[in-house]
Amino acid sequence: MVDRIIVSLDIKDRNRIEELLDLLSPIGYYKIGPIPFTLFGPELINFVKRRGKKIFLDLKFHDIPSTVAGSCEGAVKLGVDMLNLHTLGGFEMMERALESILITAKNLRKPKPILLGVTILTSIDEASFNDLLGPVERSLNDQIISLARLAKSAGLDGVVSSVDRTGPIKDACGKDFLVVTPGVRPKGFDVGDHARVFTPKEAFSVGADYIVIGRPITAAADPKAALSGIIKELG
Repeated sequence: MVDRIIVSLDIKDRNRIEELLDLLSPIGYYKIGPIPFTLFGPELINFVKRRGKKIFLDLKFHDIPSTVAGSCEGAVKLGVDMLNLHTLGGFEMMERALESILITAKNLRKPKPILLGVTILTSIDEASFNDLLGPVERSLNDQIISLARLAKSAGLDGVVSSVDRTGPIKDACGKDFLVVTPGVRPKGFDVGDHARVFTPKEAFSVGADYIVIGRPITAAADPKAALSGIIKELG
């Protein structure tokens, strides 16, 4: 299952990122989010790719359709393997993004990256959801399922969503519709900013296709040992 673990490199120290790539050699997939991307730019992607690793570009594009389409074109040119956008941007935005990815990948003769939709951030719980939208009949879970269905109808490969929504999303959108789950923590670790947190074993047991783990590995006193412990727990 190690090939389905994505390690988050949300780190401000470039040297530390390079150290982690050496320490975590079994890992083939890394997430680059807004923090390292804005600090180190596209060159960081080039560096990680030169190490033979795959990249999940986690910038959660959310803008007018033409802007998101152009951003996705740029992501394909950078050679990322997975990227995401906010489903709340709407059907047209998602459809245009996919079209841009397909055209760019074909023209450059590059593999098409996985395109994911972000439903509701894992930092949002039911109370926060109600605070944002006011009194609504639709629950947080119903909203997540609705956005996942919208993403599928726009042609996306899957969604980013919390572990507890994985089963319902698979039921609604099909087993082949990918679910990538952040907010994954081994037992005993602080939940961080996530409102809904589960262990790696729990995530895979309910059908997650990939799990994203950051600080429990990257901030550990011994990242290599932390990763080994997770792999051992997964069996």
